[in-house]
Amino acid sequence: GAIDWDGETVTEPAAFMVPPHTGYLPQVPRLFSASLRENLTLGVQTDDDALSDAIRRAALDRDLDGMDDGLDTLVGPRGVRLSGGQVQRAATARALTANPALLVLDDLSSALDADTERRLWARLLDGEGGAALSRRPTCLVVSHRAAALERADQILVLERGRVRASGTLDELRARGLDPLALHA
Repeated sequence: GAIDWDGETVTEPAAFMVPPHTGYLPQVPRLFSASLRENLTLGVQTDDDALSDAIRRAALDRDLDGMDDGLDTLVGPRGVRLSGGQVQRAATARALTANPALLVLDDLSSALDADTERRLWARLLDGEGGAALSRRPTCLVVSHRAAALERADQILVLERGRVRASGTLDELRARGLDPLALHA
């Protein structure tokens, strides 16, 4: 097969599917024993508006407002001074600062409460909460969470490594398959 992106064939996927074109958030993201700012920028000069927008889009803004040292807050080894949800959202903001065309997210909202999860997906997928990024990334999401699946343009249900079904959440439910019930 071939990989096409924005109407162009990607001839070297290994060279294209890396930052800044692609951002990846593993199921268990890691932070460095440094300040929050250093974890978000990774030493790359980042425009303050773009950084603020990435923080808002990652639904980390309220948490940041509550940190005495703001972006200069030291997160500790692997981010131990932050909650699991804060680590997930800090890693999301880090990926967004590079303004990727493709964002691959593995179980991004597993450590979030329901309100924060809804806010994150609304800001990330619907563009709520900011506008400084020059593009909204295409998101490839691995999830069984309602907040993500309800916003998906296309859902692939996998079974034993093969695509069992595809469609929107409503289309899959109309065919008698509810992806949300598969993990219940």
